[in-house]
Amino acid sequence: MYPAVINVNALNDYLLRVEFENGQQGVLDMSPFLTFGVFKQIRNKEQFKQVKVSFDTIEWSSGADLDPEFVYEKVVFDI
Repeated sequence: MYPAVINVNALNDYLLRVEFENGQQGVLDMSPFLTFGVFKQIRNKEQFKQVKVSFDTIEWSSGADLDPEFVYEKVVFDI
Protein backbone atom coordinates (compact mmCIF):
# COMPACT_ATOMS: atom_id res chain seq x y z
CA MET A 1 0.00 0.00 0.00
CA TYR A 2 1.29 3.42 -0.94
CA PRO A 3 0.79 6.59 1.13
CA ALA A 4 -1.78 9.08 -0.11
CA VAL A 5 -0.81 12.39 -1.66
CA ILE A 6 -1.95 15.22 0.62
CA ASN A 7 -0.48 18.25 -1.17
CA VAL A 8 0.81 19.10 -4.64
CA ASN A 9 2.20 22.27 -6.18
CA ALA A 10 3.25 22.92 -9.76
CA LEU A 11 6.78 24.28 -10.15
CA ASN A 12 8.67 25.46 -13.23
CA ASP A 13 9.79 23.06 -15.97
CA TYR A 14 6.91 20.58 -15.45
CA LEU A 15 7.98 19.67 -11.94
CA LEU A 16 5.55 18.90 -9.14
CA ARG A 17 6.26 19.30 -5.44
CA VAL A 18 4.45 16.41 -3.74
CA GLU A 19 3.76 15.72 -0.07
CA PHE A 20 2.52 12.37 1.22
CA GLU A 21 0.51 11.46 4.30
CA ASN A 22 3.56 9.74 5.83
CA GLY A 23 5.43 13.07 5.90
CA GLN A 24 7.70 12.36 2.94
CA GLN A 25 8.10 15.10 0.33
CA GLY A 26 9.81 15.34 -3.00
CA VAL A 27 9.71 16.37 -6.63
CA LEU A 28 8.12 14.57 -9.56
CA ASP A 29 9.40 15.48 -13.03
CA MET A 30 6.49 15.10 -15.44
CA SER A 31 8.39 16.22 -18.57
CA PRO A 32 9.21 12.67 -19.78
CA PHE A 33 5.51 11.76 -19.78
CA LEU A 34 3.99 14.73 -21.62
CA THR A 35 4.11 13.13 -25.07
CA PHE A 36 1.77 10.26 -24.16
CA GLY A 37 -2.01 10.11 -24.48
CA VAL A 38 -4.01 12.33 -22.15
CA PHE A 39 -0.84 13.89 -20.74
CA LYS A 40 -0.28 15.80 -24.00
CA GLN A 41 -3.04 18.12 -22.77
CA ILE A 42 -1.00 19.29 -19.80
CA ARG A 43 2.01 20.36 -21.90
CA ASN A 44 0.25 23.72 -21.89
CA LYS A 45 1.82 25.41 -18.86
CA GLU A 46 -1.46 26.96 -17.73
CA GLN A 47 -3.12 23.54 -17.84
CA PHE A 48 -0.18 22.02 -15.98
CA LYS A 49 -0.54 24.55 -13.16
CA GLN A 50 -4.13 23.40 -12.56
CA VAL A 51 -2.94 20.29 -10.74
CA LYS A 52 -4.73 19.31 -7.53
CA VAL A 53 -5.06 16.48 -5.04
CA SER A 54 -7.98 14.22 -5.79
CA PHE A 55 -8.69 11.47 -3.26
CA ASP A 56 -5.23 9.94 -2.70
CA THR A 57 -3.45 11.09 -5.85
CA ILE A 58 -2.90 13.90 -8.38
CA GLU A 59 -5.35 15.14 -11.01
CA TRP A 60 -5.59 17.97 -13.54
CA SER A 61 -8.69 19.86 -14.66
CA SER A 62 -8.31 18.19 -18.07
CA GLY A 63 -9.09 14.84 -16.44
CA ALA A 64 -5.54 13.51 -16.54
CA ASP A 65 -4.57 11.73 -13.34
CA LEU A 66 -1.84 9.50 -11.97
CA ASP A 67 -1.94 6.26 -10.01
CA PRO A 68 -0.74 6.84 -6.43
CA GLU A 69 1.78 4.01 -6.88
CA PHE A 70 3.28 5.76 -9.92
CA VAL A 71 3.56 9.06 -8.05
CA TYR A 72 5.25 7.45 -5.05
CA GLU A 73 7.67 5.43 -7.19
CA LYS A 74 8.68 8.34 -9.45
CA VAL A 75 9.11 11.09 -6.84
CA VAL A 76 12.68 12.02 -5.96
CA PHE A 77 12.43 12.41 -2.20
CA ASP A 78 14.06 15.11 -0.13
CA ILE A 79 16.87 13.87 2.03
